[in-house]
Amino acid sequence: MDLRRILIVAGLILLIAGLLWPYLTRLGLGRLPGDIVIERQTFRFYFPLVTSLVVSVGLTLLFWLFRR
Repeated sequence: MDLRRILIVAGLILLIAGLLWPYLTRLGLGRLPGDIVIERQTFRFYFPLVTSLVVSVGLTLLFWLFRR
């Protein structure tokens, strides 16, 4: 697969994810137990650790199904 095709597919995936983002936030993604949030008076740090793992497992299963 050449680089142009990879970039086009990645762009389409990002576009679809951006369009579906309001619906995905209703599912609770981004606020799961295990996501790291540190809040101070003038600072907020957010690292979605568990959300990243859930999305990674979901995409892995999806790609695995498409390969079969």
